[in-house]
Amino acid sequence: MTENMFTDGASAAPPPKQEQPLARRVAPRTLNEIIGQEHILGPGKILRRAIEADRITSLILYGPPGCGKTALARVIAMHTRAGFEPLNAVLSGVNDIRTVIKKADERFAASQRPTIVFVDEIHRFNRSQQDALLPHVENGRIVMIGATTENPYFSVVAPLLSRSQIFDLKPLDDEHVIELLRRALVHPKRGFDDVTITVDDDALAHIARFAEGDVRRAMNALEMAVLTTPTESNTIRITREIAAESIQKKILHYDGAGDAHFDAASAFIKSMRGSNPDAALYWMARMIDAGEPPRFIARRICIAASEEVGNADPLALVVANAAFQASEFVGFPEARIILAQAAIHVACAPKSNASYLAIDAALAKVREEKSAPVPKHLQDASYPGAKELRRGTDYRYAHDYEDGYVTQDYGVPRGAFYHPNDRGKESEIKARLEQLDERDKTDKA
Repeated sequence: MTENMFTDGASAAPPPKQEQPLARRVAPRTLNEIIGQEHILGPGKILRRAIEADRITSLILYGPPGCGKTALARVIAMHTRAGFEPLNAVLSGVNDIRTVIKKADERFAASQRPTIVFVDEIHRFNRSQQDALLPHVENGRIVMIGATTENPYFSVVAPLLSRSQIFDLKPLDDEHVIELLRRALVHPKRGFDDVTITVDDDALAHIARFAEGDVRRAMNALEMAVLTTPTESNTIRITREIAAESIQKKILHYDGAGDAHFDAASAFIKSMRGSNPDAALYWMARMIDAGEPPRFIARRICIAASEEVGNADPLALVVANAAFQASEFVGFPEARIILAQAAIHVACAPKSNASYLAIDAALAKVREEKSAPVPKHLQDASYPGAKELRRGTDYRYAHDYEDGYVTQDYGVPRGAFYHPNDRGKESEIKARLEQLDERDKTDKA
């Protein structure tokens, strides 16, 4: 299949080679040139079989930046007899969709050929724009391929999801990135074929590590290194120092409101629950470096202090709340120390979720069962006329009795909801309640 098949219906021809970035020039053109994604493109896998048989149905390619979503769509375009119409959701609107659909109808009427519509960054389309695609996907005139960095279950309308297969692409590991960089250096006609380039192994390793699985970013860094390094005897040598200048900081794949945001927060909480302070600090550092505000992190620590630690270490909530307040008026960067102290305290504390289970059990009883009446002796007797209504009559004031305790009906038996465990301070609470149970039995005997 020729390059022209991909540009069939495109708004403009690709720019000349010298104007295209390296990542575009050396992009794969066959399935065998694609590295990684073996879980969906390996021999015998369903997506590979569908591409090779030219039996593509609507699908959504979901994965982080630079993992090969667009490259895979281009390869599909080169393997199919269908027309191919690219749309970029950032730049396109409903009118563009209508234009593409019109071309698809004309193509089908003229040659019975279907049309693949590739929607890059489909999550950028609003609901009405996505709905505009739906009837044409439904009637089979177009096959939609959507590419997105955001969870399609949140960012794509349900009717399109139900008519599409979702493929989860993974970030490439460092070895794959290095292999692609080496290929680019010697790629005939599309790489750098007018000069000899040598790249030190540690330079490639540095680029791959800082690219974080984003091949496009790695290619851009390599191209920057090549274009800015002087030629000596028609040879360019890229050292680790040059590579470090070309890609100076890792860019975390973190959108602040999507999967990365919630996954990091989930890992943070589960690490504190699992009593692993080092893991908790790592996930917290990921959130801090990505720009999460201190309030978001502090709230999660407060929640964990009560839900995961509870009365096994009552001080944990005190520390967490103090960290919340302190980080609010201190702010970053110093707030990182305060939040770290609180997270470590919660992670290292003995654990009990008895309070969490107790309130949920009580709420379930309130919501699902008949309401229990307030016993007469517990009713409010502070207003005039209450005694005449016998409200509060026969109430026993606990502080008038030995140890500040007296056996009395409180409407719900002890042990109905709260079941303290044997960890930390809660073991003392458990022992105290067991003593009171024995005293009640004696008093009632």
